[in-house]
Amino acid sequence: MKLYQLKSKQYLPIGTREAWEFLSDPKNLTVITPEHMGFDILDGADRKMFPGQIIQYNVKPFPGYTTKWVTEITQVQQGSYFVDEQRFGPYRLWHHKHFINEIEGGIEMEDIIDYKLPFGILGQMAHPLLVKRQLQQIFKYREQKLTALFGTIPDKENRLEFKTI
Repeated sequence: MKLYQLKSKQYLPIGTREAWEFLSDPKNLTVITPEHMGFDILDGADRKMFPGQIIQYNVKPFPGYTTKWVTEITQVQQGSYFVDEQRFGPYRLWHHKHFINEIEGGIEMEDIIDYKLPFGILGQMAHPLLVKRQLQQIFKYREQKLTALFGTIPDKENRLEFKTI
């Protein structure tokens, strides 16, 4: 079974505190998720992130397919990073690290996601055609929304890369 990794970096001209306030509020996931995903928080988003927090969503990753997704916030370092892990949902494994690093002129927001797909060889075949494309769309949408909300840092290029481990 293949392990995939997505790495994303985005640069925003805001302070660490402002970035943390926005990114650590689970309700803001709705703001930065494309509408066609049918993303609906069912429970667990009534407080800022804390270790052990369980958040439940409905999500429509593909037309005609809605699933429940349950994640746990497993680690939080105030103002610096947090980790969410899928407990139930569309992936066999989902481990998502969110980092906020202070840089000159703002912050570097880095996401590292390690994930595995279900369904063995069928999941592997679906990766380039469906899953990778969907993740690219989601992160492009997030980049656009965060840029609209906070702006950009001149001379900094956002990046999104995938690899198989």
